[in-house]
Amino acid sequence: MTTVQSPPAPPTGLRPRVVARTGLYAVLAANAAVVAWFFAQAGFASNALIVLGRLAGLYGALLMAFQLLLVARLPWLDRRIGMDRLTSWHRWTGFGVLWTLLAHVVFIAFGYADSSGMDPVSQVVDLAETVEGVLRAVVALAIILVVGAASARYARRRLAYETWHFIHLYTYVAVVLAFTHQVAAGTTFTASSAARTYWYTVWGLALGAVVVGRAVLPLWRNRRHQLRVSAVVPESDTVVSIHITGRDLDRLPARAGQFFLWRFLTKDRWWQANPFSLSAAPDGRSLRLTAKTAGDGTAALRRLKVGTRVFAEGPYGAFTALHRTRSESVLIAGGVGVTPIRALLEELHGHAVVVYRVATDRDAVLYDELRELARVKGAELHLVTGPVSPDKLAPAELARLVPDIADRDVFLCGPPPMMNAVLASLRALDVPGPQIHFERFSLAG
Repeated sequence: MTTVQSPPAPPTGLRPRVVARTGLYAVLAANAAVVAWFFAQAGFASNALIVLGRLAGLYGALLMAFQLLLVARLPWLDRRIGMDRLTSWHRWTGFGVLWTLLAHVVFIAFGYADSSGMDPVSQVVDLAETVEGVLRAVVALAIILVVGAASARYARRRLAYETWHFIHLYTYVAVVLAFTHQVAAGTTFTASSAARTYWYTVWGLALGAVVVGRAVLPLWRNRRHQLRVSAVVPESDTVVSIHITGRDLDRLPARAGQFFLWRFLTKDRWWQANPFSLSAAPDGRSLRLTAKTAGDGTAALRRLKVGTRVFAEGPYGAFTALHRTRSESVLIAGGVGVTPIRALLEELHGHAVVVYRVATDRDAVLYDELRELARVKGAELHLVTGPVSPDKLAPAELARLVPDIADRDVFLCGPPPMMNAVLASLRALDVPGPQIHFERFSLAG
């Protein structure tokens, strides 16, 4: 068994997540300042409502460009922040876009109506008929309203992912329409060639990041590595491991704890992409994922044939040893969430305690491997079995298993209810937030 040792992170060093988050905030703040400067340079309208409306439109568009950056899947950001958090920030930024653009329309409508004597609705209709680009802006806002409604928590829980995703794709249409409206009708850009150049640069970089991160980089990596299934190994009645080989895998920047979006290029599966974590630390020769049956798609993994071509997007995720703050760690896994935990144990340096929570001994996937790896690494391994209630990972139980848990990094992966319960226990045990590492892989789709 090959293990990869990683040096302990210096406790006083800047945390990668903080560096990346600060960088994103700085980029947004700097561009907000530049937008305000160009806006002031163009001069102000006599009507205060029109001034507020134009500024709200500019900042709404800037937030829209920032949204694109958040979901571009750029490796530097993803490794430091994680796709789940970036996706969450994208969602909340989307509501910021919605409200700023609504404010833009309302202020502009009432501002111009105050000058013309029309009612606000008639004023919007008149602007759409007489001013270049305004009709495009109205259509863009309508699309954003539909996407915003579909992204609201109530609707999101009731829509199939495929339906929600299809609706969400229309955001790109809204982006194009809103951008062309601004450069055609925005006084900030019609008055200054420098402002237009700046705006084209901002949007070119944002859209370019999406193209590079979500298309160019995956296509290039898959062409380079030529991934194929090398073995299909049933681990239990409901769990299967897929072994994958390819070319130059030592140059694939994957780490233990990360995941890929996997497409197996068969007639009935090529269009499906599923997020599965690596269940073994990358060794430069092969990759392994381990999946539990959760529907027809994952059940079909057992029928994959050796030699099947694989298209993998990634690696993604910040659930790695890059974020360690202590030399010793606790790894807590629930069910098939043991897959990235098992890979992490292989890579982590320093003493580790592994807590594996399952309903019964039969549910302990990869337990023999985990036990042997713990023996080789000198780690403690606790298999915790039994029904959900009473909570066997409550604060008192965790403190009994790991008395010094507050002095260790904690890596956590499992079903959402279990993760929520363990996070509550960790807070009750006063484990500092920077020492708690987890990722909600359900958001990766």
